[in-house]
Amino acid sequence: MIDITFPDGSVRQYEKGVTGYEIAMSISPRLAEDVLAIAVKASTDHSIGKGETMDLNRPIEADSSIVLLKWEDEEAKRVFWHSSSHLMAEALQELFPGVKFGIGPAIENGFYYDVDLAGNQITDADFPRIEKKMLELARQKQQFVRINVPKAEAMKHFSEAGEKYKCELISDLADGSITYYTNGAFTDLCRGPHLRSTECIKAVKITSLAGAYWRGDEKREQLTRIYGITFPKKSLLDEYLVVLEEAKKRDHRKLGKEMELFTFSSRVGMGLPLWLPRGSVMRYELESFLRKKQKEYGYLPVVTPHIGSKDLYVTSGHYAKYGKDSFQPIHTPQEGEEYMLKPMNCPHHCEIFRSSPRSYKDLPLRLAEFGTVYRYEQSGELHGLTRVRSFTQDDAHMFVTPDQVKGEFEKVIDLILYVFRIFKFENYTAQVSLRDPNNKAKYIGSDENWEKAERAIIEASEEKGLKTVVEYGEAAFYGPKLDFMVKDAIGRRWQLGTIQVDYNLPERFQLEYTDSDGSKKRPVMIHRAPFGSIERFTAVLLEHTGGHFPLWLAPDQVKILPVSGKFSDYAKKVCDLLNNSDIRTSVDDRNETLGKRIRENSLLRIPVRIIVGEKEAAEGTVAVTREGVDAGTMKAEEFVTWFKAEVAKELE
Repeated sequence: MIDITFPDGSVRQYEKGVTGYEIAMSISPRLAEDVLAIAVKASTDHSIGKGETMDLNRPIEADSSIVLLKWEDEEAKRVFWHSSSHLMAEALQELFPGVKFGIGPAIENGFYYDVDLAGNQITDADFPRIEKKMLELARQKQQFVRINVPKAEAMKHFSEAGEKYKCELISDLADGSITYYTNGAFTDLCRGPHLRSTECIKAVKITSLAGAYWRGDEKREQLTRIYGITFPKKSLLDEYLVVLEEAKKRDHRKLGKEMELFTFSSRVGMGLPLWLPRGSVMRYELESFLRKKQKEYGYLPVVTPHIGSKDLYVTSGHYAKYGKDSFQPIHTPQEGEEYMLKPMNCPHHCEIFRSSPRSYKDLPLRLAEFGTVYRYEQSGELHGLTRVRSFTQDDAHMFVTPDQVKGEFEKVIDLILYVFRIFKFENYTAQVSLRDPNNKAKYIGSDENWEKAERAIIEASEEKGLKTVVEYGEAAFYGPKLDFMVKDAIGRRWQLGTIQVDYNLPERFQLEYTDSDGSKKRPVMIHRAPFGSIERFTAVLLEHTGGHFPLWLAPDQVKILPVSGKFSDYAKKVCDLLNNSDIRTSVDDRNETLGKRIRENSLLRIPVRIIVGEKEAAEGTVAVTREGVDAGTMKAEEFVTWFKAEVAKELE
């Protein structure tokens, strides 16, 4: 017999080899219908997190802690959608004979499969046919069957099937670690986990097509990426489609154009945003907001160049990890001299720390910079402001003594939560991003330093009472981190704000401070960025608010519309008063009807509109509308007081 521990701490005994499905059935047949997968952790494993997500049909051979995963759990959704990608592949195999398959993972919302169409054509018109076939196959209640196979057998199977992409993947795998999953007539190379059967897939939507280079290499074959999403109930699909329609209206690329915030130019280069005057004002206000708060927290401003010597990034480890996939070195007229566009600000800040002798009395030393960095993203990965090649991080690095780590980390959490409160990001989760314990070669630094850094993050999160989830393999290459995942107004999840504990860069740069006993000690480095980047934060904020920024952030805060041209002088007088009171105001007195001017200005999402006509000019008043709601008529001087009070409320 083995002991199975449940999340509430209760323990039940089962026969060795019991499955998750059998455990669920022993509690309730209804529960067994709802459970999609199981998370399993050895009873001797005291790490945080639920454990390994497994098929419900996998046997459990030893004492374990388990969590039965249902649709509401993110892990269960991933299993559901990964299984659905296999179901879609089976449908494609039937509908388009000869297609070859690349990879088909679950993603944040749904799944995709990269396929080589082998001469077939797929367009949007084929979506209903694919959906119908998927539902037809799902109703067959096909079992997902896991099979362990030797590497040679796997290579032989997929080679005979002409699946060259699968063969390439197999060649990278170690013998003894290869598994198939079969559902119906489709067999795939896959680690899993998967659903027990296709029976619970009740609603299907193929959402889009895109091109994708095999293994992300622009020099390799271009495949067709087919996106889809599935649900266990049709009502959930209906709700999702409503959200999808709303998301189209809130698309930051569309709003950015309407609001005249930013643009892109093929002549400037892909993924390199150009900030227009209105967007630049908004960007300046964002930076000013954070600069003011950072000053309260004791941050010191620094400025570093947009380029650095290649040796700098060799020392930091960035070149070894990202050099081949980044912008290539810049060669100067001096033979052998190489520079790189700055991919990260942290190496520069390390050199600032090194520029003077440091004492324990100087720590924590908090260096902050709105630093522009450059990363080469493939053209197919670029997306508006959320995925660009040039972006500005609200970066800061704290150099602290080991006993200051947790306290400083908690202060950064406070700062990030303040930012979220001001911008009304009320639904968020803190993701504890740890290294992959099965692939430590991806990371630099000693096990001891990693364990200390991970422990500091976990303890600080617990003391702050954060709602956390654990993700293994999501750490930065130099240290673990706490990533804040926010849900926007329509329920989509975004990563905003990050804090990272780093014992490794101070080691690589040989950073030192003199301790109280005169000995030389190594500081610990904390990386943080509450916005993440100005570009990404702007995109998320646009989609969260639908472009309706708070008063203090709006590029144009007030637009004055005279009823006709004869009231333009009064409108300009009011405009001067407001601008002299630091309220961003302009007049629209074009020779157009008032209705047309109102409609056109509404696209700019200017929060406050003032109408002036004969009555207002005679009485020295303004008729005020805020976000389409009548705020009354008041004296122009009273409006200034009212406006300042409204802004103060937003920043409380």
